[in-house]
Amino acid sequence: MSEEVVTQRSLPRLNEPAPDFTAESTQGPITLSSFRGKWVVLFSHPADFTPVCTTELVEFARRYEEFKEINTQLIGLSVDSVYAHLAWVRNMEENFGVKIPYPMIADLNTNVAQLYGMIHPGASSTATVRAVFVIDDKGILRAMIYYPLTTGRNVDEILRLVKALQTTDAYKVSTPVNWKPGDEVIVPAPTTLEGVEKRLSQEEGVEVKDWYFAKKKI
Repeated sequence: MSEEVVTQRSLPRLNEPAPDFTAESTQGPITLSSFRGKWVVLFSHPADFTPVCTTELVEFARRYEEFKEINTQLIGLSVDSVYAHLAWVRNMEENFGVKIPYPMIADLNTNVAQLYGMIHPGASSTATVRAVFVIDDKGILRAMIYYPLTTGRNVDEILRLVKALQTTDAYKVSTPVNWKPGDEVIVPAPTTLEGVEKRLSQEEGVEVKDWYFAKKKI
């Protein structure tokens, strides 16, 4: 069996428990499972003191309270040392007037990066790619997004994604393209003929396009 196949099988999967870890960070040792009860956005950046990464960390810091309001903990990561992280944090505060309020993991041994498939040799032999992992309050991995080294992430989209997943959990619905809080949501399609007939009879409060496609306000 090739090494590539083994590696692919070791990657985390959606709707399975997120791999637990304990790691050093700018806020001391942290363990993923200690955040149970909160949602977690774990995001990696290629390297400290790089311009695209700087814009991302500064923006995450500026939006930190918005994540906090939706019970979400931000955790950054790269394979740099904790000393490099601390120097970069101070540099961002000096140059951009922003404190970094969330922990940044110093993953020098790449343990966490390997657990989450953050190192892609085709992109870089050493640096972690820009990856985002959304983990729910029960420790289940709910979403993964990978970006190339050259492209900064959209923090609005990451916030929207967490809010969409939380809406799905709270109301047992799905969210359509470009959904944002306040928009209509997708009602699950019926799975029986009786349910189809009920749907087509125009359920109260539901906008029905066809038996499989219906939306409502929440």
